[in-house]
Amino acid sequence: MPSYLKNQSIRYPLFGLLGIVMLLLIVLAYHQWLIALLGLIVISILFYFTFSIDIKKRRETEEYISTLSYRLKKVGEEALLEMPIGIMLINDDLYIEWTNPFMASCFDEDSLVGRSLYDVADSIVPFIKQEMENETVTLQERKFRVIHKKEERLLYFFDVTEQAEIEKMYEAERTVISTIFLDNYDDLTQGMDDQRKSSINSLVTSLLDKWAKENGVFLKRTSSERFIAIYNEQILTQLERSKFSILDEIRDATAKQNVPLTLSIGVGSGVYSLPELGQLAQSSLDLALGRGGDQVAIKLTNGKVKFYGGKTNPIEKRTRVRARVISHAIKDIVLDSDKVIVMGHKFPDMDAIGSAIGIAKVAQLNNREAFIVVNFAEIDMSVQRLMAEIRNKPELYARFITPEEAYDMITDETLLVVVDTHRPSMVIDERLLNRIDKVVVIDHHRRGEEFIDQPLLVYMEPYASSTAELVTELLEYQPKRSKVDMLEATALLAGIIVDTKSFTLRTGSRTFDAASYLRAQGADTVLVQKFLKEDVDTYIRRSKLIETVSFYRKGIAIAKGGPDQINNQVLIAQAADTLLTMDGVAASFAISKRDENMIGISARSLGDVNVQIIMESLGGGGHLTNAATQLTDISVDEAELRLIEAIDEYLEGGKTE
Repeated sequence: MPSYLKNQSIRYPLFGLLGIVMLLLIVLAYHQWLIALLGLIVISILFYFTFSIDIKKRRETEEYISTLSYRLKKVGEEALLEMPIGIMLINDDLYIEWTNPFMASCFDEDSLVGRSLYDVADSIVPFIKQEMENETVTLQERKFRVIHKKEERLLYFFDVTEQAEIEKMYEAERTVISTIFLDNYDDLTQGMDDQRKSSINSLVTSLLDKWAKENGVFLKRTSSERFIAIYNEQILTQLERSKFSILDEIRDATAKQNVPLTLSIGVGSGVYSLPELGQLAQSSLDLALGRGGDQVAIKLTNGKVKFYGGKTNPIEKRTRVRARVISHAIKDIVLDSDKVIVMGHKFPDMDAIGSAIGIAKVAQLNNREAFIVVNFAEIDMSVQRLMAEIRNKPELYARFITPEEAYDMITDETLLVVVDTHRPSMVIDERLLNRIDKVVVIDHHRRGEEFIDQPLLVYMEPYASSTAELVTELLEYQPKRSKVDMLEATALLAGIIVDTKSFTLRTGSRTFDAASYLRAQGADTVLVQKFLKEDVDTYIRRSKLIETVSFYRKGIAIAKGGPDQINNQVLIAQAADTLLTMDGVAASFAISKRDENMIGISARSLGDVNVQIIMESLGGGGHLTNAATQLTDISVDEAELRLIEAIDEYLEGGKTE
């Protein structure tokens, strides 16, 4: 304890003790006055020294307090004026009333007083208006953490530039793991002689080694068709800037050798745990392969996914082994269920309806009841014509039910088969997905990040022309208890014809095999044309949409409907198809209102432009050459601007899903 405080603590008890002694001396004076006199002298001396010490201590205390006050004042002034912390006082109109010298020096000015925040640091204004307590902003190419004291209208600025740089360096050095897969290496090299196989192997290995050395990547081959790559976030950013050019290098180099070999890469990044990075890399690779390969998938920590590549159509498989295995698996699942409910996507087209009818036939061949969920208010004209024909077949028509009827008949043993989509948000009624535990997914679209949760079986083949083609192959391996009905076969054939644009797009040898099988089962091609006919009014409306066409960048055509013009999705798709047939058009986009709150966009290409990636960035999906999306609560002009942004993003960089 300081001496002046100790003096204060003992002074008053001492005075009290002296008072008691004086009283005793007065009593003693009546009996022994000489002794009392001597005591008085001693007491007087003590009083004198006590008061002397007290006066001295008082002076010391006053000097200490004076010195401390001065030091505190000086420290306060230095902290206010000299410390590297910015301080700014503002008024209610956001004008600067005072700043310390450090704050002014940050702006290379002598004084900021009287200036408006809008002129000096407009990035702080939203932060103040939202009454946030702290935020990091960039001022004069430096980063500051700003603390806002609302009541005092006071701002503190802490320079965190170096801290931000260190954090940036740390983020750049974080580990990234990639799994690289040669999509069809084993299939392509299976029939090759050793010399040819060795030549292809050396070509691919040398290209990958060169790419790894140029980019600072550690590359290790783990099998004939698989590599592991380890690098950091900074290198990943460089690879993204080049849009993973190794995909094009491998594709082009092997194409010159007449070997259509492609790469798929799954990237795991954004987490610290190495096992978790490995799992992310494998999960990303599965996603890339599920979308047809020849692309890179990067899973982000926020659940989004970036895709690069995907410039080629998936390669058709050589055998039907997978179709036979899936067919038998579906048979076992159907036999283990009490009934089958089949559901396609919203606003079902011929492919969705045709494949649903085919799955219902699979259930019938296995002696199980099957029902097809349809929202009759959401079917286009061609499907309406099909339904009119089905009404003449009471047994077949009885299989079509509404979502409410389906929901009422569900049991614990009911099987739900989802056809022509794998996205929960796209099915006719998502309640059925949530209610039924046993779910099978059959689709021909490239897999997106959104996927039905924990299905029993997934049959997704991006190489297939349509879901109807896949279902037709499944039918061929089912028990032959009864023949496929003419109308059932016709519906499946119509689905194939619609999705292939009469066998002109995405058509493989197995597409014709499926069509041949359906034709042998009695499919009526004339009836298909009857279903697909359009009226004059539709033709005129489509022509009006097409005549608005304009070109954005070379070979990209965009047609846009009027703000009050409403067209159905089929008409919008047909407009995009027609534009693609025009000379000089590599990719076409048709935009139009579908109802008061929804805008539909259909996209088509010849393969040079991956319209699937463009549509996925807008919340849609599809194929390399055929995709679409729907936007809600937005105008046609705003939809066009968002489309143009998505096109620019695709052409200039990667795509985030």
